[in-house]
Amino acid sequence: MAAARSVEEDLLRLLRQNPQGVTDEALSAALPGVPIEERVNAVNSLLAANRLQLLKNSSNKIVYKEVAAEEAAKFKGLSTEELLLYQCIKAAGNTGMPGITKILKVLESRRLVKSVKNVNNPSRKVYMLSELEPSRELTGGAWYTENQFDSEFINVLREACYSYIKRKDKVSSSLGEIAAFIRSRGFSKVELRIEDIHTIIMTLVYDGRVDEVEPEGDEDEDHYRLAVLGIPDSTSLTDVPCGVCPVAGECAEGGVISPQTCIYYDKWLEF
Repeated sequence: MAAARSVEEDLLRLLRQNPQGVTDEALSAALPGVPIEERVNAVNSLLAANRLQLLKNSSNKIVYKEVAAEEAAKFKGLSTEELLLYQCIKAAGNTGMPGITKILKVLESRRLVKSVKNVNNPSRKVYMLSELEPSRELTGGAWYTENQFDSEFINVLREACYSYIKRKDKVSSSLGEIAAFIRSRGFSKVELRIEDIHTIIMTLVYDGRVDEVEPEGDEDEDHYRLAVLGIPDSTSLTDVPCGVCPVAGECAEGGVISPQTCIYYDKWLEF
């Protein structure tokens, strides 16, 4: 750690002596006894601390310049993108830089970049090259359509999976078989991964409509069949009126509101 600190200090000292900037070749010549790994680590450490900036000189070579400690403090906490934008504006000098929004619109109109909304933050856009496919973290994957959670599509997939399993009756169906069936029917405009189909089937398992069973033989793939014991929509315990009673907190034995005088409680007991 002390050695790394020493290399950083030597680098900063060299930069102060050369305010016009130091090329990588000059840096290597000025620190001949420092291994390249240590020099690279020192440069990266100073860049991360905003004590160093990379610029191009008149010969189009990359040069290192020191950023004063008080200047670096102003950039503390800024992201790489924010620092990059600041440097672009700084390079424009007093002539200024055209509006970022205008630049992005030009690039979008020429189909060089595209904007994509983040399903977790619809008011925020991100930009990427037009030919790239947005990540599922941005679009929400198969479960979102135009940034809206598509519950209707999910229900269609649930019923399709259930119908396929039901047709097999007591014979179990593998996850791969169910996935192949769903894909063959073209329910989705986006590619459904095996993990997506598994997620859908597990909602049927949790609803008590399907059982997960052990695969036969040497297979290690998940298998499913119709539930042997389905979960009823309601039971006497789930229908206890006390759970939804707006005055349950005031109900007490012998009180104005009590179990002995509650007509709903009597009907539940009869049921």
